[in-house]
Formats: sequence, structure tokens, C-alpha cells
Amino acid sequence: MDPKHQRRELNDGRFIPVLGFGTYAPEEVPKSEALEATKFAIGAGFRHIDCAYVYQNEEQVGQAIRSKIADGTVKREDIFYTSKLWATFLRPELVRPALEKSLKDLQLDYVDLYIIHFPMAMKPGEDPLPKDENGKVIFDTVDLCSTWEAMEKCKDAGLAKSIGVSNFNHKQLEKILNKPGLKHKPVCNQVECHPYLNQSKLLDFCKSKDIVLVAYSALGSHRDPKWVDQSLPVLLDDPLLGAIAKKHKQTPAVIALRYQLQRRVVVLAKSYNKKRIKENMQVFDFELTPEDMKAIDGLNRNLRYCDFLLGVGHPEYPFSEEY
Repeated sequence: MDPKHQRRELNDGRFIPVLGFGTYAPEEVPKSEALEATKFAIGAGFRHIDCAYVYQNEEQVGQAIRSKIADGTVKREDIFYTSKLWATFLRPELVRPALEKSLKDLQLDYVDLYIIHFPMAMKPGEDPLPKDENGKVIFDTVDLCSTWEAMEKCKDAGLAKSIGVSNFNHKQLEKILNKPGLKHKPVCNQVECHPYLNQSKLLDFCKSKDIVLVAYSALGSHRDPKWVDQSLPVLLDDPLLGAIAKKHKQTPAVIALRYQLQRRVVVLAKSYNKKRIKENMQVFDFELTPEDMKAIDGLNRNLRYCDFLLGVGHPEYPFSEEY
């Protein structure tokens, strides 16, 4: 880890900042808030911005990045921008047009990282969640290896500097890694990961393959009722995290983020609240003790907030595997 920039080296020789700013917000949040929050986050020191086509706010996030370049806060090369290929574009011929659409919305020439958002293909088209008359999602069947080849071409064309995956289990990663003629390994697997779902087996697997694990919902999820069961416990209310936070004079959120950094996980912090955005940057100001780490490890209960039940029944539904 380079302490000056707090970055991790990826298996393609590029570097990813270990702390990222997540930009997802539920539909009812005005898109203009993504613009303001992203500008504020860059001003506060975030250099890694995580977004996706399906968040439908890339235009605003791109605007925020460009305005911070224009005012001299950062140069383009200081920013590490991630976008994601949505499930309705997994057919190989749709991959590059999907990335080009994101680039057009962002008004950027390239993304630093482009990842397959989910391994489950859905019916192509403009609707991000295509459903039949009974309200069931319409699946598509696509060979993930052919999707990956199209991703490799995007990297070779310079449209994405690095390529990776998200929400893949270890068998799906192996499928890509063992693909005949593999040109570029996935640099990362972005998955839900927090003290209640610490993904230790998947993390060990990824480390063994030189793939960086990137943690989303690291603070226990946005709790959007459309996706998340409201009866699940609130991670940041956990008494153990509270006690460790008190001891270090930090917030439970910062403890949850620091926990990931000390496991060599790249972590995304999602907040549109200015006070919390600034607090989350304090993750570099202290260290958890080995006892703290062990205690937080003990919180694991394999609790998944974002289980994407709409995808159950798809042959590539990733979460039926243990890891």
C-alpha cells in the first residue's frame, strides 16, 4: 500500500484508491443531489468515484468530476472513475455501445474501471428491469466468457483502463480465469461486504488469484425498501461497533470502513450527507488493534442486505453458492 496516495496495485499494473465514494441513491432522491454530493466528496479528498449505468445519474456525476477539473481541484488522471455494465447489455455486441453510452453521459474519454454489474443476463432493451405480465424479470442467456471477451476489447480500445466484475461467486470467477485465450484477468470483484457479511472465503479466494475485493454496502446498505428487507438489523447500530468507535473517538461508520482497509479490501462509502462525507475521510487517521479486528470478525452472520431475489431462478444467480 502506498501511504502517500493510499492506493492498491491491480493485477494489470494500474492503481485503485482504497477508499471510494459511492453514488447510488434511491429513485426518489433528486439527481441534482448526486452532482452536489460528488463535487463535495472530491473537495473533501475522495479520488475514487463509483457509479453505474443503472443508477441513472452518470450525467450528473460526470458533471461534478468535470467541474472539479475545471476549478483546478483535480486533474482527470487524479480521479479513478468506475462504471458498470448493466444486466440487459451482457450480449457481447451490446457491451461496447453500453460503455460508449456511459462515456457520452459522463462526457469523459475513458473510465478507469468498467465492471460487469451482475452475472445474470436480462432481456436486452431500454428497460433496466424487463418484466413479463406476471411481474417476473425476463432473463436472457449469455455466455459470460463471451461478455468478458467484449470487455477485453473495451480495454484494448482504451475506453476502460481496467476491467473487472461485480457480484460474482468464486465459480463464476473461475469460469473467466480458466477461459481459453484469456487476455486480461478481472482486476476486481465488487461485492456486498460488511461486518455482518465479511466474505472471508471469497476474500481469501480473490487474494489467491490477485483479484482485489471491493466492498459495497460496507456501512450495511442504503435500506432502499425496493431492494432491502426492512426488518433486518441496522449494522451501524451494532453495540460492538459503537463501543470500538467510542474507544477510538470515531463514528461506527468509520470503524466499519477501517475494518475493510485493514483486511486489504477496497471500500466504498456511500453518503450524500456532507458531515458524514468528511467524517468518512478520517478512516486514515487511526488503526484498529488486532483485538478490535478479531471482535469485528466475530460479528459475521452471513447476512446479505442486497440478495437481489428477482434473480433467483437464473442459472447464473450468484448467491446460492456459499461464496
